[in-house]
Amino acid sequence: MPFSSDTDEPLSTTEVQGNVGRNLIEAKLRQKIYVEHFTAGNAGAVLENEEAGNFGYTAHANDGNVYGPFTSALDWEVAKWIKLQGPSSNACTELLQIPGFAQKLGLSYDTSNRLNILVDALPSLRPRFKRGKVTVQDETFYVYFRDIIPCVQALYGHAKFAAHLIFKPERHYADPDHTIRMYSEMHTGKWWWSIQSQLEQDSPGATVIPIIISTDKTQVTTWGGKQAYPVYMTIGNIPKDIRRKPSHGSQILLAYLPTDKLEHLSNASARRRILLNIMHKCLKDILAPLRDAGEVGIPMASGDGIVRRCHPIFAADACDYLEQIATVGCKMGECPTCQVPPHNLGDNKKYPLRELEKILDALHTIDTEPEHFLQACKNIGIKPIIHPFWEDLPYCDIHLCITSDILHQLLQGLIKHLTNWIKSAFDDHELDARCQALPPNSHVRQFFKGITPLSKITGHEHHDIARILLGLIIDMKLPDGLSNIKLLKATRAMLDFLYLAEYPVHSTESLGLLQDALDRFHENKDIFVQLGIRKDFNLPKLHFLMHYMDSIKWLGTLDNFNTEYTERLHIDFAKDAYAATNHKDELPQMTLWLERKEKVLQFHEYITWHLKGRQSYDNISHATIPSSRISMTKHPSQRNVSFDTLQDKYGAMYIEDAIALYVAEHENPNASLDELKTIAQSTKLPFSKVHVFHKAKFWLGHFEQHPLSANEFDIVYAKPKRKNSKGDMVPSRFDTVLVNQGHATSVGIAGHRAAQVRAIFQIPHQAAQQIYKSHIPIPRYYAYVEWFSKFESMPNPYHGLYSLKRTIIKDDRIAAVIPIGYIQRSIHLFPAFDTNIGQIWKASNVLEKCDLFYLNCFSDRHAYHHLT
Repeated sequence: MPFSSDTDEPLSTTEVQGNVGRNLIEAKLRQKIYVEHFTAGNAGAVLENEEAGNFGYTAHANDGNVYGPFTSALDWEVAKWIKLQGPSSNACTELLQIPGFAQKLGLSYDTSNRLNILVDALPSLRPRFKRGKVTVQDETFYVYFRDIIPCVQALYGHAKFAAHLIFKPERHYADPDHTIRMYSEMHTGKWWWSIQSQLEQDSPGATVIPIIISTDKTQVTTWGGKQAYPVYMTIGNIPKDIRRKPSHGSQILLAYLPTDKLEHLSNASARRRILLNIMHKCLKDILAPLRDAGEVGIPMASGDGIVRRCHPIFAADACDYLEQIATVGCKMGECPTCQVPPHNLGDNKKYPLRELEKILDALHTIDTEPEHFLQACKNIGIKPIIHPFWEDLPYCDIHLCITSDILHQLLQGLIKHLTNWIKSAFDDHELDARCQALPPNSHVRQFFKGITPLSKITGHEHHDIARILLGLIIDMKLPDGLSNIKLLKATRAMLDFLYLAEYPVHSTESLGLLQDALDRFHENKDIFVQLGIRKDFNLPKLHFLMHYMDSIKWLGTLDNFNTEYTERLHIDFAKDAYAATNHKDELPQMTLWLERKEKVLQFHEYITWHLKGRQSYDNISHATIPSSRISMTKHPSQRNVSFDTLQDKYGAMYIEDAIALYVAEHENPNASLDELKTIAQSTKLPFSKVHVFHKAKFWLGHFEQHPLSANEFDIVYAKPKRKNSKGDMVPSRFDTVLVNQGHATSVGIAGHRAAQVRAIFQIPHQAAQQIYKSHIPIPRYYAYVEWFSKFESMPNPYHGLYSLKRTIIKDDRIAAVIPIGYIQRSIHLFPAFDTNIGQIWKASNVLEKCDLFYLNCFSDRHAYHHLT
């Protein structure tokens, strides 16, 4: 009989040892953290305790009107909609002046200008923009900026961050003996501990405020080449889970730098030199208050009213390579951090760091003869910058402030290069055909036209490509009979590096895994030379991967500084701001628009806080944990579906027998498999219809352990083909899943088995009461699954993926009914494309036509942590 029970022979831990070393290392990242607190001096000492701020809105809250200066809740809500949803000033005025509109709604404004007067009257927690003038070599430019100290105060002193602020450095360890160091938030890195130690020696009681700056020039128009050059700022005292979400408002637009192109200058080198000095001059003026404040400290109150002596210190500069070399002053093709020669960038070798003292000595020759200054800068390997902005900043080594960056260095750097190299190595048609034949999964994007036609690929799209890249080339033949082993190893290594670099927590051991991935890539990269794709690997972004391990130890994990966060801010602070102007002399309009939007958002926060009883902010940094790991729709997709329909439309060929076997197992937990089969064969089910659900949602978080990936949801589909609202036929979809066979480990695939879900169903309540007699809890939802083979003890040595086949006996697929709670998550499978002999494989039929698959551990971050 072609079905089985969950009492199959267990997978022993000696059988499944794939990547056991890595699993043990990662298990420590999820467990208890042992903390060493900073005890030298009196770090984070409290000076006084003031009354917590009230947002500054009490002046308008007269007569019990929390919405003042607006007259009512409706008056305020309409104003908020106008300011946040973006209708133009003229459109707003036209709407408000529709006869009777403002009067019937009881609005206190009837034009856009009168609304602006009310908004301008609202207090702001953030400083206003100023217009500054800078002159470089007789050229005058204008910069719009905010005073940085009030900006720091606005973030540090915001009430909603008060419960989450970090005031002291810590050392985290994975073991009680403090031998395995761990890194995550900025305060767990070596930088904060080092700075705190220096401050405590000079003046005990300091509170460090790490200043994180991000600059990135961006296009604000599709045509015409209009650009904005925003400078964003945040502070490392705010946890990274808050900083990375724009909705929390933990990033401040500090300035718009000039974007003049100086096209009237015919000398290109002179033009570049002036533009570089403009940037440094602007930033030097903007950051100048950090000099005294960083050294001496200033009293500053956090959102709970507690005052400390705070030292805002420039800590990190998160930007792309072009901004990095502009910041440091090195030349194109050089490393901004170390002294590697440009022709050795492809070496897997460390070089000495740039020497700040010698560089400052060269820069200080600015007051000597110009020729001497130029020669001194040339000798030390930097451009002749007139007083770079970081020159006088206390405790600042700019070369160590340059952060590693997932977006520009990996996704838009090495993954982009790797994808293009693979495109050059193989036939475009074959690559695209394989893309189109990959089975669907909730985490994997389907490239319906393949990947070769794509242009202007974003970082998010490159990550989507990385999820499937290895599976596309596993069995593709290289030209001239060249072995593809090194290509597979190099691809696997770079994908490992990407996924490991994204970890939100690292240890000295896991950083060893990161280094190993980089070493494996360098060991196998010569395959691209053999293919004639590359002549060398002198790529600055490839070389910078050498610095990732030290960067994480110094400043914390890379999700502290990912420029994906500030790229998202471009929409609000650059593109939307520009769209709200008349496109003439736009910067004054953009800054005013932003100030008004910030006031509206802050007033909205205040009103929400006030209406909720003026309670303190709690847990804004933590995602809501669901009450159950599994979420089902309130009602079934189909009610009373017969067994015949499940067989014909869902492919659940042995649904009745499988249910009978599960009931027998549930009622007789100590019986042998043969005894259970005998009981099942004699069982007559008192029902022939069940309620069917076409999807189930699974939470991938963990209730007890520290996560290594986002607490996201995973969706499993099991639905037959159907017609959509347009009358077109939509193919069936039956996802593959990972099933816990009752003895699974928390990390790795031991104790799990792959299966394809053919149906998700619920037994009618009255029928369930008839078939279950024991006191063992009854499952509410079930899944009919078809099994794949058990996992091998080790993955493939070249690409590192496990192979799978369907479990078939006498041409019948082995199936079972299991409680849906046994399903851990969905899995994505790569077909073994070289087994296809003359068949047409598509995403909708490949799971039925293909006989051999590979388990994709790159479908999402959770899969990478658990399926390798």
